Amino acid sequence: MRTETTAVATVAALSLGLSPAAADTPFKLGTFERNGRAFVGLVLEDRRVVEIAAANARLQKQHPSWKPLAIPAGMKELIERYEDGMRERLHAIANESGAAAPRADIYEVKALRVRPPVPNPETMVNAAVNYVEHGVEVAGGHAPPTPSPTAAPSVPGLWERRADDARWTPYLFLKARSALIGDGEAIRIPPGRDQIDWECELAVIVGRRASHVPIGQGRDHIFGYTLEDDVSDRGGRGDARHGSDWLVGKSHDTFAPVGPFIVPKEFVPDPQALAIRFTLSGTVMQDSSTARMTHTVDELLQYASNILTLRPGDVISTGSPAGVGFTRNPPIFMKPGDVAACTIERIGTLTNPVAAAEK
Repeated sequence: MRTETTAVATVAALSLGLSPAAADTPFKLGTFERNGRAFVGLVLEDRRVVEIAAANARLQKQHPSWKPLAIPAGMKELIERYEDGMRERLHAIANESGAAAPRADIYEVKALRVRPPVPNPETMVNAAVNYVEHGVEVAGGHAPPTPSPTAAPSVPGLWERRADDARWTPYLFLKARSALIGDGEAIRIPPGRDQIDWECELAVIVGRRASHVPIGQGRDHIFGYTLEDDVSDRGGRGDARHGSDWLVGKSHDTFAPVGPFIVPKEFVPDPQALAIRFTLSGTVMQDSSTARMTHTVDELLQYASNILTLRPGDVISTGSPAGVGFTRNPPIFMKPGDVAACTIERIGTLTNPVAAAEK
């Protein structure tokens, strides 16, 4: 992965006449709003945003020999076209802008409204109980029973189990797109609900259409990574009808903070080796590593793609580590006035205030 990243960056640098030493400027991508106008931006050092369309137009004037490249209006189109010239152009913009003086196409993040990086994903899929220690705390502090391959057989067409695989089959659920909010937006406590919990998670952004993807090709269908706070209503529906109610538990309005930015996968050598931490109003509640996942990002993408077709911009949230509020003694839940902050190494920090429901 590192060799691929360096090669791509070197090509982009040479296309600008830069030296290879200047060819490795890391960047993130996001969707922003300024004076009511939304645009896709390239993020440098988590504090400056380059408006991609304006920077590209300026560079094409400076380099008339470049092949004209129309910049996508939205993030999903950018993802779809990333391997068709966009990757090299974005690396070139990052390299050229990394040490640039203030100019008209560069803004401070704090001067912009940060939107969800993909404002309109078609599908949002979440993994349940996908960290070892989270499984223990949900089971009341006792290690849940480990199935044998005979006790948890393969699921034809969905999950083909190796002979030595003693894990449970992945468990996925859908999160409503209407719950989506961005960094800085308020998580709203629904009226009459007072058991609202956090789950800090690494989220995968799908890069290519994915249907029945073999496990060895999972990474090929990933565009990049971001963060999701899988906000959860632990209060239930008041009866035991049909078991758990995942709609009530997971899809209230504002219960899917995602962002702030997407890190393209070339800047994340190993998504299974990232520190992950959640704080509630400054107090550490979750402190773990993505290495503790039961099923990897590739396995979750494979499993999801065996059920439904994933498309560019779709989100797969990979599950929460231990440290959620409802398993504590006494339980701790979010309340108006709190600040929820989810941080993942290399990816960034997603911060959302907690507020009462809007009247």
